[in-house]
Amino acid sequence: MQHGPAITFRFAGQSDANAIRTIESEAGQRFFSVDMAGIADAPPMDLELVVRKIAAREIIVAVDADADATCAGFVMFEQQPTRIYVQELDVLTAYAGQRIGAALIEQVAQHARARRLSQLILSTFREVPWNAPYYRRLGFRDIEEAELDAALIERRNAHIARGLDESKRVFMRRDLA
Repeated sequence: MQHGPAITFRFAGQSDANAIRTIESEAGQRFFSVDMAGIADAPPMDLELVVRKIAAREIIVAVDADADATCAGFVMFEQQPTRIYVQELDVLTAYAGQRIGAALIEQVAQHARARRLSQLILSTFREVPWNAPYYRRLGFRDIEEAELDAALIERRNAHIARGLDESKRVFMRRDLA
């Protein structure tokens, strides 16, 4: 029986910063397949931002122990008073279909539970197959417009200011037991 790579998870170190940006760029290429070239062509996060998030211990990487500790994916998040906001989740195409994204979300859920935080929250594209439909399979549910709190409305406004089409996006939450 074929087993996938030996994937382990850890907080990102400063030496992972460029790999994280490469993974983000490569994962973004998938958006060409859904006619979202603007997303696919977007430059990766600024190196300074990645370095800052690593220092804050707000990026967890999936590492392939069989491939010279190659970073296969990452999740970047922000701790808020009662929840964790998942900012970015990307996995290299070569590792797609191995449940690495789901495992990264579970790592963040464990991190949240250890801090007595009650939910994960994120914003994603409603119709892109590896966005909202994927997160629903991981236990997230859509947050209706009327349920958005001030922090989420502020985040949505920041997305609009950045040029994102919020009519195609949805906020989602997963309550943690």
